[in-house]
Amino acid sequence: MLQGKTVVLGVSGGIAVYKAVELLRLLVKAQAEVHVVMTRNACEFVTPLTFQTLSHNPVHTEMFNLYQEQEIGHISLAERADLFLVAPTTANLIGKLANGLADDLLSTSLMATRAPVLLCPAMNTNMYESPGCLRNQRRLIEDGYHLLDPVSGDLACGWQGKGKLPDPQQIFEAACSLLVTEDLRGVRLLVTAGPTREEIDPVRYLSNHSSGKMGYAIARVAAARGAEVTLISGPVALCEPAGVETLQIVTAVQMQQALDSRFETSDVVFKAAAVADYRPVQKATQKIKKMTESLSLQLEKNPDLLAELGRRKKRQILVGFAAETENLLANAQTKLEQKNLDLIVANDVTAEGAGFGSETNLVRLLFADGRQEELPLLAKDEVASRLLDRVAELLKKRANQA
Repeated sequence: MLQGKTVVLGVSGGIAVYKAVELLRLLVKAQAEVHVVMTRNACEFVTPLTFQTLSHNPVHTEMFNLYQEQEIGHISLAERADLFLVAPTTANLIGKLANGLADDLLSTSLMATRAPVLLCPAMNTNMYESPGCLRNQRRLIEDGYHLLDPVSGDLACGWQGKGKLPDPQQIFEAACSLLVTEDLRGVRLLVTAGPTREEIDPVRYLSNHSSGKMGYAIARVAAARGAEVTLISGPVALCEPAGVETLQIVTAVQMQQALDSRFETSDVVFKAAAVADYRPVQKATQKIKKMTESLSLQLEKNPDLLAELGRRKKRQILVGFAAETENLLANAQTKLEQKNLDLIVANDVTAEGAGFGSETNLVRLLFADGRQEELPLLAKDEVASRLLDRVAELLKKRANQA
């Protein structure tokens, strides 16, 4: 997502510095060129060597060290940045920037840059809510800085309240939203993700291996590109994407109800969830005991959610997914036609790098007009970006035909 972008990651002193290490890893994984600037206090929590090893670039800590022989450090960093990201941001740094003060490499670089700046405050809740700190934050917002609110929880100082640095994934997503072109602004996008579960008894259920990573990637990237995104998610172990309305469901029927409530107002629907095809006819009210050598379950079909959407669609772009183990293209083509889709994403889950739970995917795109496109093995965020590119083309074509 960030290939070709230069991010300057500022790290100021606070116990939350350890989260900046994971944030750096996410930025590098997204192929950003990252240069780290640390305050002296930040170096007391995590050594510069850690950031240097992960970023593959020297870490900048001192005001008067030349970045290159003929370049002044803070000016060089300020000019090369596509985004300046500071996590954590202390009350002291907030106060400096709000009042035009610059006395170290980080503050001078921030004052000199014309790139968008995202500040991520993290501190004791009383400090965060103090009149002076709140006043300084309002001034920064008025001056054009972007601030990501801290979250509430148990703080390192022993207090409980607002002041925790958000999860690195949330910070990463907020950073991406400032760098990615918002070509989907005004588009209402509905995504389903993850598995569904059908209970057998109070402790057992039928489900599948879907991790939800592909659907979450689509929701995350679409939001970064300006879309108004609703994510309907089955049970997964993933953080809710920033800037996305997330509806949590468990069963296929619950997913059907959530889809019914949002489908008519959606422009694009990605049906990426792996919905259980069958459910038990009856759910046992008590745990089924292991008393016999075999056990038979009577199952009934769940509603075919994608086929129903295909029957109901009017102006919507409808995208389905075909996770297959054999006859990939034939099975995907049949599904494309029978369920009235505009596009289907087909992948062989037995292929290396393309199975459930992987960080990558290897897919073929089949379009309703007969076109096909094969994508190389890519990270799921990149697959999502390519899919959204194709959907944007379909939306543009449909608008021209209207």
